[in-house]
Amino acid sequence: MNPLNHVAIIMDGNGRWGVRYKNSRNAGHKEGLKTVEKVIKQTIKNKIKFLTLYVFSTENWKRPKKEINYLFNLLENFLLNRIDELHKQNIKLKILGSKKFSPKLNKLLNDCEKKTLKNSKLQINLALNYGSKSELIEAYKKIRTSKISINEKNITRNLQTKNIPDPDLLIRTGNTKRLSNFLLWQLAYAEIFFEKKLWPAFNENDYNKIIKQYMNIKRNFGKV
Repeated sequence: MNPLNHVAIIMDGNGRWGVRYKNSRNAGHKEGLKTVEKVIKQTIKNKIKFLTLYVFSTENWKRPKKEINYLFNLLENFLLNRIDELHKQNIKLKILGSKKFSPKLNKLLNDCEKKTLKNSKLQINLALNYGSKSELIEAYKKIRTSKISINEKNITRNLQTKNIPDPDLLIRTGNTKRLSNFLLWQLAYAEIFFEKKLWPAFNENDYNKIIKQYMNIKRNFGKV
């Protein structure tokens, strides 16, 4: 069976689910938080050490302003209400991406990272205002400034995920088959599962089924 240390998820389909069942994209985003809670519990149950969630991409700024404001209010409320419980569960929170938000949200994100810094049961990485192409460009700039060789090791060391193992498994819900500028470097050897269900409909059984399938894949990494 394959070791599973890091799962990355593109949580696609919240808005479509909301329009389909509640006539509101925002209702879908709210419902999607329940799925996040379920996945966190199952991640801990399966003794997986890292979980990376694609929360908001650099391209998501193109969405309607009202929807963006709702998303960030939802995130603020989630962190304010849940960070103490996450901390008690020995969960570490890390933010990937550029913290170019309101001063209030930036402070909250920094406080959550600081509070949970030494926790070790599970590390949850929230990709917020994150784009992999921008991340790679910034890594190259750091390398050039440092006047060190451009090689695989130095690029990895200058990414935002420098102390995080690459994902073993990527799950994307919503019946969309693309990476959408998410962890392009880090996902080079990940097993990728595209799930038809929209994110709010994704449940514990779906998650565990994918994990089981992953465990039984023969992974050669170039070998026979």
